[in-house]
Amino acid sequence: GFLEIKLLAGALLALIIFMAIFMFGGQVMQGVMEEKQSRIVEVIMCSVKPFQLMMGKVVGIGLVGLTQFLLWVLLSGVALLGVQLSNPDLFEQAMARQNLSEVATKGTDMMAQMEAAQAAQDAVANSAALELVQGLVAINFPLLVTMFFIYFLFGYLLYASLFAACGALVDQGTDGQQFTLPLTVPLLLTILLLPAMVNEPSGTLSTWLSIIPFTSPIAMVFRIPFGVPIVQVVLSVVLLVIAFPLCTWVASKIYRRGILLYGKKISYKDIFSWFRR
Repeated sequence: GFLEIKLLAGALLALIIFMAIFMFGGQVMQGVMEEKQSRIVEVIMCSVKPFQLMMGKVVGIGLVGLTQFLLWVLLSGVALLGVQLSNPDLFEQAMARQNLSEVATKGTDMMAQMEAAQAAQDAVANSAALELVQGLVAINFPLLVTMFFIYFLFGYLLYASLFAACGALVDQGTDGQQFTLPLTVPLLLTILLLPAMVNEPSGTLSTWLSIIPFTSPIAMVFRIPFGVPIVQVVLSVVLLVIAFPLCTWVASKIYRRGILLYGKKISYKDIFSWFRR
């Protein structure tokens, strides 16, 4: 039915953003650690500022991810168009049923609509395929894809800058767990709470997870197929866009201090002292 298709679309895109942030953010962190371990960063920083070096790595890897997703969207669109051209009657009947269901919510003759819907369903042999196509037609894919790219872009930039700062604080990957754990908790928590969000997509928990910048890239993309008030979408995007430069500023401060420190176990107390100075 409609609910299953919306659930599948939302969960799939939410998981893609979750894995992309971890994968590309991990690549940024690994790249920073490799530059620090090889001492090549000392040579590079003779020509560029620490902030420029950090953002160059973040933006470069982010563009690679965007290119991959654009290719996936194009290939998916071509595949969907091919299915639509090969089965035009199926999509016409699905559009007819979708229009009837929209009209039914406005208080018109229910009996006439039920008869018309039944006739439309009987005109297609494969009712399971009709249900699938009707569910796809009911989803606003242009809006969904647009929101996916917005939340992926700013969600990645927010987290990748912090991952870069974590990479500048450690000499080995195993030492970075104390710094990466606080970054992963909001993302993992959002994934674990997706089943609760399915029961109440517009509930209080879902709304707050969709607004908080550290959880909104996953939660809001998951909710959009179910329908989200435009006010919540705008507020969520604005807060995420505002959080990105703030987190980048914090990350740049940490990166600038930590990238040239070798052989020292850095603690949170050290980081706080940097900001006090």
